[in-house]
Amino acid sequence: MEGPPLTIRYFAGARAAAGRAEEAIPAGRSLDALTAELTQRHGDRLAGVLRVASFLVNGVTCHDRQAPLPAGATIDVLPPFAGG
Repeated sequence: MEGPPLTIRYFAGARAAAGRAEEAIPAGRSLDALTAELTQRHGDRLAGVLRVASFLVNGVTCHDRQAPLPAGATIDVLPPFAGG
């Protein structure tokens, strides 16, 4: 049983590349598997953003891209921001 889906929230350039602000993906995968699926769904433009983006899992920076994501988690996709 996979549990509640993951909520993917896109910000700035990630939002433009994905063509949406948010989507739900079935749970039961790692961050690496999730980014591969998102690339397949949305194409090369989003793939380029995902390669340089930071990811927050329930508000915490994700350092282990192979660890299973918790069911029902919110994943924020944060591309590099200009300015300071």
